[in-house]
Amino acid sequence: MLKSLKTKFQLMDKWLLFLTVALSVFGLFNIVTASSREAVVGMDQSVYYYFYRHLIVLIAGLVAFFIIIHVETEKYYRWIPLLYLGILGLNIYVIINGKLTRGALNWLDLGFFNLQPSEFAKPIIVVALALYLEKFGKRLHNKKVKHAPLIVCFCALGLLIPALVFFQKDVGTMAIQLAIFGVMYLLSPILWKEKWKVVGYLAVIALFLGMVLYARQGYILSEEQLARFNYLNPCSPEKYKKKGYQVCNAYIAINLGGLDGVGIGKSTQKYSYIPEAHTDMVFAIFAEEYGFLAGALVILLYGVIIYHILMLSSKASTIRGKYICLGVATYLFAHIFINLGGMFGLIPLTGVPLPFLSYGGSFTLTLIASLAMVQRIHIETKEKVKF
Repeated sequence: MLKSLKTKFQLMDKWLLFLTVALSVFGLFNIVTASSREAVVGMDQSVYYYFYRHLIVLIAGLVAFFIIIHVETEKYYRWIPLLYLGILGLNIYVIINGKLTRGALNWLDLGFFNLQPSEFAKPIIVVALALYLEKFGKRLHNKKVKHAPLIVCFCALGLLIPALVFFQKDVGTMAIQLAIFGVMYLLSPILWKEKWKVVGYLAVIALFLGMVLYARQGYILSEEQLARFNYLNPCSPEKYKKKGYQVCNAYIAINLGGLDGVGIGKSTQKYSYIPEAHTDMVFAIFAEEYGFLAGALVILLYGVIIYHILMLSSKASTIRGKYICLGVATYLFAHIFINLGGMFGLIPLTGVPLPFLSYGGSFTLTLIASLAMVQRIHIETKEKVKF
């Protein structure tokens, strides 16, 4: 066992591994200061309440990491269909019996912890689409073969779960799932003429379904969701008390931090000013305590991680490996862009976790599992070159 782990370690991408471990450990300790007010005042618990819960998730993620790096990606063909159907069923179930949290019906209450099926769907969608492209890629690029049934199946794989997440009222998660599908679709071997034609068909279908939904319930997006699009100038008096509150206070936190921060644990904005300071808005507290330079460094490290994953994609020895790495890179980028873009007021604030820094069980597990798959693909590439 130890010999096998040593061999796998030697074949891993060391930079990606180091950054994953370093940011995960730093994020764990950063959660202590970011969640201190919520733990003591909101939960009536110890200041380390969220720290211990997140530590348990990281340990579970570490176990999952070791399992995944030992599983050959060829075996994904056996397990992914079952996992896809299972997560599809859970996303249907959560619409019926889910727990409503912050306006979204996307959680299952399991007692000690909550489970978010839509989070686990992200890496499963990535792998399902990658396997499909590996199996049918040549046929999709062959002009002598009818492509319509294959393209319909591919679109169904990528769009069915995001459609369910839309009815869970979780626009942020749906946007990330659509980004994964969109990038993998555009970079698939489907002929460009057919790609644009399908985009047109999908737009017409979406318009028709939107009209049906509007006819039945009188709206497509709720008032709360529509209000998020009114995100410019959040500190103005008419917006601050409504939907600009979080973003404006994030601006204040970042401004207070200056270049080098106010000091670890000395944030003032986490005290009732920024709700969910340890989850979706954690970067604002981080920037206040550590400063602009540290915040810029974290964003730079995100870029390094995504660059390494894309490089591993270009070198992968299998088609499924290339697309899995591509999907994981898109998954990471979408989370970072939507989280920071919403907090900086560049796009509507939708509330998604920030990789490594945010508290969150389902997201942390899927993030670690996704990076483990990337490492497994790199291991297989190195083994193929070696032998």
